Amino acid sequence: MNSPNFVQLHHEDRAVVRAELMSGLVAPIAHIAPKYLYDALGSRLFDVITELPEYYPTRTEAAIFRQHGQAMAQALPGSATLIDLGAGGCGKGAALFGLLGPSHYVAVDISVDFLQQALDGLQRQNPDMSMTGVGLDFSRGLDLPASVVPGNTPRILFYAGSSIGNFNPPEALDFLRTVQLACGTGPGSGLLIGVDLVKPVEELEAAYDDALGVTAAFNRNMLLHLNRLIGSDFRLADWKHVAFFNTDASRIEMHLEAIRACTVQWSGGTREFAAGERIHTENSYKWTLDGFRTLLLQAGFGTATAWTDDDLRFAVLWAPAR
Repeated sequence: MNSPNFVQLHHEDRAVVRAELMSGLVAPIAHIAPKYLYDALGSRLFDVITELPEYYPTRTEAAIFRQHGQAMAQALPGSATLIDLGAGGCGKGAALFGLLGPSHYVAVDISVDFLQQALDGLQRQNPDMSMTGVGLDFSRGLDLPASVVPGNTPRILFYAGSSIGNFNPPEALDFLRTVQLACGTGPGSGLLIGVDLVKPVEELEAAYDDALGVTAAFNRNMLLHLNRLIGSDFRLADWKHVAFFNTDASRIEMHLEAIRACTVQWSGGTREFAAGERIHTENSYKWTLDGFRTLLLQAGFGTATAWTDDDLRFAVLWAPAR
């Protein structure tokens, strides 16, 4: 049986992290990057969110793969290297093994420690497949070494769950250009990506502000994560979760709103928040199908094939690299 290889390319610089967080907290409109939602507890809370009745993206995307899997298998290259961006527990990537029959699975996430248990289990289930875990913050670049991804086989870059929605349109274009370059020169390579589509506002807002309050806990947990990272003294009792659809920008916005006036301190800084003042924690942009196809063309991909659910709530697109 093969054994997974592990390569850690990202090395956290605590000084850089502190500087980024403190800069966001003292900005005129306070903001924190959504990646800081995902400490150990935040990751578990997000897994729970995907099971909630209001949160449609995960189950709708999975249903699209079930309904259109054979058509996808015909459109995508066989025996390819499957590069799973933001692999997490590798469940979504592993679900494609039977459909696409990859020869090599590359799971990319910020830390290989998080990937190790998942890949060890997958290797036992797929003893003949070559597997690699790569620790990489791909939002800052996607330079995969040749030793990890052979250059002579087709590559399927897989970006599931509409995570592309965390990027604003210019950032999304830059990121997709990076992905297009990472497809390499192997014949048949391309990007398989899940995209959340524009839909009624009430459905969108419910998905990010569920009745059980799990998404609220997920968002507020970021404050505890900040307390550990920069020594701040955020009190959960001072903050509430706010989520709404910004129609003009076509995005869900998540914020933390001060319930009362409060002062937050950390080593080297402080900020006073007025009652009602917010910290912007996440965007999730929603696309039209035509709009996202155009974005892929602008990024250098060929004309994309799209599969959707019957109600056009979500899409999975295959964009061939030119």
